[in-house]
Amino acid sequence: MLRAGALAVVLAVSLSGCEMMTRISDGAYRTAVTDGSIRELQERGIKLDGRPSCTSPKAQSGSVVVIDCTGRTIGGEPVEVTGTTADAGSDHPRERYVIMVGGRQVVDKTCLGRGCPS
Repeated sequence: MLRAGALAVVLAVSLSGCEMMTRISDGAYRTAVTDGSIRELQERGIKLDGRPSCTSPKAQSGSVVVIDCTGRTIGGEPVEVTGTTADAGSDHPRERYVIMVGGRQVVDKTCLGRGCPS
């Protein structure tokens, strides 16, 4: 699910050169990571107080996409999501997503959400 989102971000940045397309693709990727994070936490019985807020800091190269998200559980614990996609413009991007809740790592996967292996 997220592989397509990461690829869309890189393609929009590298092919269009258009700031508007970059913002749309960044937004789609942030939404995909947010949705995937919510699903992963729900599967573990962790409920969030609203949707996490995600930002995509500027990547050091066009083939690396980084995303950071923060939120809170309904119990008030901090939630941090970090995602990195290397070789994002290739046929085989390498992704890693880590979700921390209250300082504990609860997810460390190569994809998030539906269609991902447990």
